[in-house]
Amino acid sequence: MQVDKLMSAEVVSINMDDTLAHVRVLFEHHRFHHLLVVNQGELVGIISDRDLLKAISPAVGTASETSKDLAYLKKPAHQIMTRNPVCLSPKSGLLDAIKAFNRYSISCLPIVNVNNKPIGILSWRDIFKFIEHNQLEKSHRKQ
Repeated sequence: MQVDKLMSAEVVSINMDDTLAHVRVLFEHHRFHHLLVVNQGELVGIISDRDLLKAISPAVGTASETSKDLAYLKKPAHQIMTRNPVCLSPKSGLLDAIKAFNRYSISCLPIVNVNNKPIGILSWRDIFKFIEHNQLEKSHRKQ
């Protein structure tokens, strides 16, 4: 099975200079855990929701927030992104993805075309959903 059959094609990306405030809004309003960072359409990094939580003060959004806490939200995304993320091509196989998840201890893989432009994202959850679906399908055929 190729990863382009398993990936989510709805990729949300940001630019390197987008602020952490913008990143925070995207994570708060969408149900995903990773943002791809692009420069002129090419993948240059990735930010997880955990990366953002580590980068900003826990006081942000509370009654005890200070101007110093809010200043962190003005930082550009490239300051906290993981550079040169592990990627796969759309024709990579499921086993390639599993090996990458295990080898690099990561939770998602950007899927990029030959020009390094993101066309999808694959998470370990996508693989679990695929396995679950196949197992349910097999059990229905046996009945």
